Amino acid sequence: MTGHAATPTRRHFLRDDDLTSAEQDQVLTLAQEYAENRRGHRKALDGKSIAVLFEKPSLRTRVSFEVGISELGAHAVLIDATNTHFGRGETMSDAAKVLSRYVDAIVIRTFEDTRIEELADAATVPVINALTNHFHPCQVLADLQTVRQRLGHTQGRTLTYVGDAANNMAHSYLLGGAVAGMHVRIAGPFGFTPDRAILAQAAEVAARTGGSVTEYTEAKAAVSGADVIATDTWTSMGHEGDGLDRITPFLPYQINAALLAHADPDAIVLHCLPAHRGEEITDEVMDGAASAVFDQAENRLHAQKALLTFLMEQA
Repeated sequence: MTGHAATPTRRHFLRDDDLTSAEQDQVLTLAQEYAENRRGHRKALDGKSIAVLFEKPSLRTRVSFEVGISELGAHAVLIDATNTHFGRGETMSDAAKVLSRYVDAIVIRTFEDTRIEELADAATVPVINALTNHFHPCQVLADLQTVRQRLGHTQGRTLTYVGDAANNMAHSYLLGGAVAGMHVRIAGPFGFTPDRAILAQAAEVAARTGGSVTEYTEAKAAVSGADVIATDTWTSMGHEGDGLDRITPFLPYQINAALLAHADPDAIVLHCLPAHRGEEITDEVMDGAASAVFDQAENRLHAQKALLTFLMEQA
């Protein structure tokens, strides 16, 4: 798996390293401008139409994209896979060719990464990954904006992810954090470790940005002195029936007060939601002073608006 080869006239955002460090900084700076003046950019994408396709259920992604597109003066065309030809045999390539004649950008939340890659290869408008099995790059853009809001900058900060280190959030933290120049630590139990190719690619990116990537098996060591502690559900969407024990091996990775005590005293805690309170994170931490979880959720709106504006300007 390699980074998608975007062209100067057709930029896509399929995974976190589709933006350079300078471009990521540009998007996050604009995201903060949008956060501070939410209603002041009604003409940014005036007259544009953007298709938002959902092949997986969604709350935050759907609402944040629909509201954000409206706040930029554009029109969101929401497409539910259960009510269209998606999933009934039409190729992603054919769908991309048709949609590109109607809309100015395509946002898609889907399953295998090959589906979004096929869509992007055939599309003549920007394609944005709103979640796939391997990546959740829009969420991590929002998370990086949250780190900048709370801690001032990302460069040189230590971000530790604990839990299911094989899921899409872990992969996006690896790549997105590396692009941001962060020291990314990933900790998960045996059998739930990151894709080795993505781990290696993140290390290559970090070597250029001044960050680093380190894999741990012990949660306390991974959290020690960290500035940012992040987690996700132990059972990701689509894994509910895989037959694996997703409680017992994960208990040492729960973010609770005892684990958080090993982090920097000013550390913040992130969770992309929905949270299974009492499993990967306790109420005490989720609702505590270190939690930035709901700022993180709000920033989906601002970061995605900034990303849309950036990509549309490149088209």
